[in-house]
Amino acid sequence: MSKKTHQQQLAARKAQRQAERDAERRRQRRNLAITVASVATVVVVIVGVFVVFGVGGDDKPAASDQPTAAPENKPTSIPTAMAAAPKRATPLAAEVNCVYKKSAEPASKPVNPPADGKVKASGTSKVSLNTSIGDLQLTLDSALAPCAVKNFLSLVGQKYFDNTKCHRLTVGEGLQVLQCGDPTGSGSGGPGYSFADEVYPTLKYGRGMLAMANSGANTNGSQFFIVYGDASGLTPQYTAFGTIDEPSVKLIDKVAEAGVTPQNGPQDGTPITPVEIKTATAAA
Repeated sequence: MSKKTHQQQLAARKAQRQAERDAERRRQRRNLAITVASVATVVVVIVGVFVVFGVGGDDKPAASDQPTAAPENKPTSIPTAMAAAPKRATPLAAEVNCVYKKSAEPASKPVNPPADGKVKASGTSKVSLNTSIGDLQLTLDSALAPCAVKNFLSLVGQKYFDNTKCHRLTVGEGLQVLQCGDPTGSGSGGPGYSFADEVYPTLKYGRGMLAMANSGANTNGSQFFIVYGDASGLTPQYTAFGTIDEPSVKLIDKVAEAGVTPQNGPQDGTPITPVEIKTATAAA
């Protein structure tokens, strides 16, 4: 082999090795490019998801996620704080005279009116109403309304409230009460007699209070109501005569939350969850 031929072969092998090295570098660069592109794609996807969530967080929720308004026949809210026990700014005399007048309407259930006469305007009495939703514990305050307390205890003693239903529930703002005491369940029944109001100008109604229902001035009979929530819409023309304890009020909350079957408007009617007074008992 001539020297020239040998040099040509060496040059050819050198060129081949260079070509192979160039090809390997191109392959490596391609692999690196794919890897970088893949990482870039992942980063873009991650950023994209983050941005989507970020934007989504500022968007309004879909219609199905929007909070729905409470039905009109249920309370939108019920205050949870118990009202302070009512108290007269000016105490009554040590004794007051109570008069129970016969009404034009007959008694809805056989009962005798309390005896007329003097009654002490001091002291408290406990009454338990065993009902279909649980026991309701009442405290009657003679310093507030001695004639109303005497009347209520008389009705309890004669079992007038036994096996009667609380016929009315109101759930609107400003008037959240449960009304009971009518044996007919119609809202028009009574004991066949009435007695005078025992109200005062600073009287305010709140959660946990008991008061007499009426159909006008001095028409108190047997119907009463329990304030379980907001009663800011009431003016001082209903005789307050005691309170009900907090566990008992919470039982009524559940009744209110179930709503009413409307009768006197969408927020005033009979409770969907029936409340029946099975027995009423005064503590000895």
